[in-house]
Amino acid sequence: MIRLLPASTAPEARPVLAARTLRAFADGFLALILPAYLVRLGFDAVTVGLITTATLLGSAATTLGAGFLARRLGVRGLLVGGAGLMAATALGFAAATEFWPLLLIAALAPINPSQGDSTLFAPLEQSVLATAIADRDRTALFARYSLVGSLGAATGALLAGLPDLAAPLLGLSDLAALQAMFVVHAAIGIGVALLYRRLPARAHTGGAARAAPAAPLGPSRRTVWRLAALFSVDAFAGGFLVNSLVALWLFHRFDLSLAATATLFFWTGLLAAVSQLAAAPLARRIGLINTMAFTHVPANICVVAIAFVDWLPAVIVLLLIRGLLAQMDVPARNSYVMAVVTPVERPAAASLTAVPRSLAAALSPALAGQLLAASAFAWPFLLGGGLKIAYDLVLLALFRNQRPPEERRG
Repeated sequence: MIRLLPASTAPEARPVLAARTLRAFADGFLALILPAYLVRLGFDAVTVGLITTATLLGSAATTLGAGFLARRLGVRGLLVGGAGLMAATALGFAAATEFWPLLLIAALAPINPSQGDSTLFAPLEQSVLATAIADRDRTALFARYSLVGSLGAATGALLAGLPDLAAPLLGLSDLAALQAMFVVHAAIGIGVALLYRRLPARAHTGGAARAAPAAPLGPSRRTVWRLAALFSVDAFAGGFLVNSLVALWLFHRFDLSLAATATLFFWTGLLAAVSQLAAAPLARRIGLINTMAFTHVPANICVVAIAFVDWLPAVIVLLLIRGLLAQMDVPARNSYVMAVVTPVERPAAASLTAVPRSLAAALSPALAGQLLAASAFAWPFLLGGGLKIAYDLVLLALFRNQRPPEERRG
């Protein structure tokens, strides 16, 4: 991994990348295990949507707090604490079987039921990475950050098929096999905490943190709020398409097994991972904003098309194409936010652009669950894809002329 990093990368980037890989691996199987577990407990699509909403709302609250406390408490302490919470809530899922305890645990859990990363870890890790690299290599490092996350999530999704295979071999019930996967998730959380312990004791986003003004945001406030508003639209649309609900739709619409769904998500995740490698060279040629928009629109045309397709092989092809294109905007987006603010503003900027995303994304899964329960038509795909296309066009119109430093110098 070290030789694959840009030459200007500082040592603290390595434990962050390793932790990101493990977290994505754990969330990759949990996003599929959780709806299957809830269905085994007897809950319907509406309940699955509500619990998914609770995970996103809880992530929004903890992410906001982390962004504003990072300057006082230090990034390392917050990351270690978040990993501990990850382990504790996973054990809670394994033990709980009633709706209200599950809803409370979901609200506390720093887990990610969607593509990308909407937890408290993401803005803290991104602020560390932005300081650990030269401007010219920032997008390349963020591409690797997204790459290891996509690879981890794809591999984790493949592991989600393990309960179906292991339960009969070990003499376990389906429910017990699924509960064992939550224990695995907790063990990974402990490993993530140990990786974060390797960061500097007062890891933050810039050497000027002590001399920083009291306000978390200064000259970049207007830019951050505009980006946050736009990213919220994208996230609200993405909430219709979180992996847990897409998996639930595949279970119900095509009677796809958990193992087959896990294999499909493995390949879509693998394609997303491969595409991250193209993000940095593409951004160098056409710019970060153009990279975000020009790769996102075709991906979401595929999403809209799924709503009108009733043949499983065609749906699989469209999901694979979406997987190849939909995540190329992530390293470009993360790099852009870190580039257009001052170093001392980075934790708050990362948090404030992530939290509205989490809040907006938390509104739509419950609505998507209602739509899936009420109609055989794939309304979540039509609404989610259409809103995402609108977001891409507005982003391109508003920000194509506001360039990061490396593009202005180029």
